[in-house]
Parts: sequence; C-alpha cells; structure tokens
Amino acid sequence: QVQLVESGGGLVQPGGSLKLSCAASGFTFSSYWMYWVRQAPGKGLEWVSVISANGSTSYYADSVKGRFTISRDNPKNTLYLQMNSLQPEDTAVYYCDAPRIGRGQGTQVTVSS
Repeated sequence: QVQLVESGGGLVQPGGSLKLSCAASGFTFSSYWMYWVRQAPGKGLEWVSVISANGSTSYYADSVKGRFTISRDNPKNTLYLQMNSLQPEDTAVYYCDAPRIGRGQGTQVTVSS
C-alpha cells in the first residue's frame, strides 16, 4: 500500500536549519511531482514547495523562497526539504504529498527561542 513517512522535524531556534525527509513506497515515486505542504496551529493547509518528477523543476511559496530547498532522490524514493533561516512563522506540521496518491502523517517543526 502507499506509504509516505516524514521525518526530521524538531525544535530549532530562529535562524536555524532543519532537513526534512519523506520516504515513499507503494507507488512509482519517480513518476510523480511531489509537494511539501504545511499546517500552522489554527490555520489551514499551506502549499510550500513542489518538485517535478525528474527533479529538474521546482517552485516555492513566496514565504519560503530563498530559504527552503526541495529535492528528491528517485533511486531512494525519498523527498527532501532543506529549511534554512527558520523563523517562528515557519512553525507547523509539514507533510509530503503526492497528488491523487496520498499524504504522510506529518512531522512537527517548531521554531522558538
């Protein structure tokens, strides 16, 4: 069955960095554009970034552009999100998402001093 398992979240101080990973299985990962989305406390789901199936194209929300980098390793069926210069407003549960396939259970990122 389809599985998307995020990891790498945690507590970090403002200005710090984290790298999230999403291990995918149960579908042909290399055929799908993949997304990172997030949900802050009390808010709706927000799109963060997307990467093409072969990794050659990526897009970012204005709120994270220049600070976050999405990447993927298709032989390892893994999606990544490198997050630098983290700010308190980046605090959220981060999910990897494969449209029409599924979404992971999420990993908590908390940015606080």
